[in-house]
Amino acid sequence: MDQITACFSTWRVIRTGTREIVEGIVRPAHRGPSAELARHLAAWPHAHYWAGPNRTELVLVRPTGPHSPEPWPLLGALFALTVVCTLGAGATLAGAYLAPLRGGVLGMVSGGIAFLPDFLSGPVDLIVSGWTFAVPLLGILLVHELGHYVAARRYGIDASPPFFLPIPPNLSPIGSLGAFLKLRSPVVDRRQLLDVGAAGPLAGFVVVLGMLAWGYSTSTVLPEWFGFRGTYVEVGGISFGLGDSILTRAFRDWFHPDARAIRLSLPAFAGWAGALITGLNLLPLSQLDGGHIAYGLAGRRQGFLAIMTVLILVYLARLWPPWLVWVGLTLLVGGGRWSHPSVVCPERVVPPSRRLIGLLSALVLALTFVPVPFRP
Repeated sequence: MDQITACFSTWRVIRTGTREIVEGIVRPAHRGPSAELARHLAAWPHAHYWAGPNRTELVLVRPTGPHSPEPWPLLGALFALTVVCTLGAGATLAGAYLAPLRGGVLGMVSGGIAFLPDFLSGPVDLIVSGWTFAVPLLGILLVHELGHYVAARRYGIDASPPFFLPIPPNLSPIGSLGAFLKLRSPVVDRRQLLDVGAAGPLAGFVVVLGMLAWGYSTSTVLPEWFGFRGTYVEVGGISFGLGDSILTRAFRDWFHPDARAIRLSLPAFAGWAGALITGLNLLPLSQLDGGHIAYGLAGRRQGFLAIMTVLILVYLARLWPPWLVWVGLTLLVGGGRWSHPSVVCPERVVPPSRRLIGLLSALVLALTFVPVPFRP
């Protein structure tokens, strides 16, 4: 490090958690960087990045303690259970399987417990019958979380691999509650927060586009006499209407421009669900990805965006009451606050290049948000 700090006119060291952050103002002769500084940075084994106007500031991040051990047995078990639950959801959508259904809250819980042995005791053909739903959905979730993970490791943040959250298909039509990473070291500045927050939904969105193209090209057009309008999916032989985002409506009009109504294929419903999850995550609230991005761009002004978002969702709850549940869950995860907690160095300016990331994230939110996800 001494060779790098010799290229600084001034610097400071911040120690927080298991990370040491060195912020230095680079001497004019070494900006660009110079061949000498570039050689030292190439030999630096930890994270670094440029900050400040015209790359005048350099930030170095290095660990000060051992890497946290990963709970691989737990991570593997959760992923395996999520695979089984999404396969069960896909088999239910395909009409090949019906999860145990029991009345009441206790009945739903007991039915969820009974799902695993009931489903896995079936023939192999039944178990894999829903793969065209499970694989696309898991692909979207996995790429989303890997986007976060790669961006976090790029900045030297100690991040865990993704924890997948399974849920039996009798409790959820998609068999998953998503996934999350644990950040075990602090986020230094708003640039890090913005990049890590945006990397997940932007990476997952690319997969969503591919799944929607595959899915809508294989979906079924319903005849005029069927009595339905719009987009539908069948779960256990019962048809459910789905709301459209700008994105899913565009795919519907592209592949089926004259259709009065269509029934989504399994990969189409996986893409629809992935787009919905992406839009929900990009809302500029609390600890959602959108909250990270908004705080990264706007700092404390993110609180105003969060308040406006809550008011909009409360208004939309007149059309779809579960929005109130989503607001409550988001605030619960965020410790009861809609604003985003601060980072270690909130005063550091976010480079203009990151504004493009913010604009792309806002565009993806506009394309994927569904005001009324489910309808009669």
